[in-house]
Amino acid sequence: MSDVAYLELSKLTKSYPSPKGRAVIVKDVDFKFRRGEFVTVIGHSGCGKSTILMMVAGLSSISEGAIILAGKELVGPGPDRGVVFQSPSLLPWMTAKENVMLGVDQVFYTAAKIEREQIAEYYLALVGLGDSMHKTPKELSQGMRQRVGIARAFALAPKMLLLDEPFGMLDSLTRYELQEVLLQLWRREKTTAMMVTHDVDEALYLSDRIICMTDGPEAGIGEVMEVKFPRPRDRKSVMEHPDYYVLREQLIHFLEFKAHQHPPAEAMAVMLP
Repeated sequence: MSDVAYLELSKLTKSYPSPKGRAVIVKDVDFKFRRGEFVTVIGHSGCGKSTILMMVAGLSSISEGAIILAGKELVGPGPDRGVVFQSPSLLPWMTAKENVMLGVDQVFYTAAKIEREQIAEYYLALVGLGDSMHKTPKELSQGMRQRVGIARAFALAPKMLLLDEPFGMLDSLTRYELQEVLLQLWRREKTTAMMVTHDVDEALYLSDRIICMTDGPEAGIGEVMEVKFPRPRDRKSVMEHPDYYVLREQLIHFLEFKAHQHPPAEAMAVMLP
């Protein structure tokens, strides 16, 4: 894994107008992603973790700062970023395959139709929907619909995979199954990934690094935790690793105590340009 920054967040700030002036949601977020790594962002509700992901996706404007992906500053959404939301938002009148084809047709428009169909079918098969690709969303379970969402994102061959609590609405068993599907696809495709989660165990299982966000307003990065469990991973070996419960306790301690703390005003002044 290269140490050169593949995605760089530079002084990333998001604010909104309010009756009392500008309300700052996240402030001066600096972070560099290495190519091919899996980074999760964790924090309490309202800490701006999804706001950061939406800015990277180009679905929310940047108030200050910049986002650089593969040497290019991002402005607006694009097919170089595949996004998986908590709810996959599939078009109900289309089959699973047709939903995946929507993006494939736009990204690979120069390819023959049969080639585009093969791309959609390939990724649907990889997520376990080879026999269900001609079903509409109402014929699929919530977990199966999320598999379509994952296939749709990977089928674009994106430079960056963005996941906004994709398993938050699923039961525990389905969540564990889809974590395995995601890990297998990510390892196969070597896509740089950023995932927002509120689940400590999910963050530890999936991540190379974990960004711990302080509480808002003016949320920022409180800590960055390295997760060095060997890859490829399986749940049993990770949970039996001697560092697992040490890291888990560190994460929980941050969320319970340190997330509420902010740098003093003089320190923030030093951080500002």
